[in-house]
Amino acid sequence: MMICSETYYELYLKDKSADEILSAIRGLKNEIGRLKNIAEHPEYQCTIHPSEKVRISCTREYLERAKQALADMGVGYKPSKTELKVAEFDENLPYITSVVLSIGGYCYGNDEYKVVLIDNDALLSFGHSDIQSQPDEITVMDINITKEEFLDELRRLHIGEWRKNYNTRRFGYGVCDGTQWSLEISYSNGIKPVKIHGDNAYPYNFDSLKDLMRCEDSEEEDENE
Repeated sequence: MMICSETYYELYLKDKSADEILSAIRGLKNEIGRLKNIAEHPEYQCTIHPSEKVRISCTREYLERAKQALADMGVGYKPSKTELKVAEFDENLPYITSVVLSIGGYCYGNDEYKVVLIDNDALLSFGHSDIQSQPDEITVMDINITKEEFLDELRRLHIGEWRKNYNTRRFGYGVCDGTQWSLEISYSNGIKPVKIHGDNAYPYNFDSLKDLMRCEDSEEEDENE
């Protein structure tokens, strides 16, 4: 059973030295990486409870509490390159203009889900393309979520720490047919779009991104037409 961050502090951080807290921080970061590797394996199946995904979420809370404990002692913390990347992504969240998720394969084309952020609204369009054609816009839907709510959910995905490319070679698998996907996030403040691709491999919380982009809702509506 996981514990709350304050209980974690009381049990493992209270009255510890700065070096001991830094050691705990390193351990928590390593644990998050280990759990990600398990959850992102192509043959991953959840066999324990709480699941790796839940444990990642709780360990993140422990990590933030440990950083706060260090700050409370007046000790500086040097973030890693990945943590700096996450901070940069979060800082630019207010400037996001669109998020495009494309999922498909060679044999059946691509489904494209695009959320455009205008004023305080988040509007979703869904289209399908054959192998070589551009996506045909089928419909624009009100996904009953404000821009602020959409960006808050996007922040919770920690996309800033995602890899640029996900593939099965990382786990010793060869190249094979299957599902390819891409994510592109565009901005209004002049920075380059974030582009992430995958080939039969995914971030551990990819399903949460699909939920946010209403992928299942769009597919169901398309099937019912």
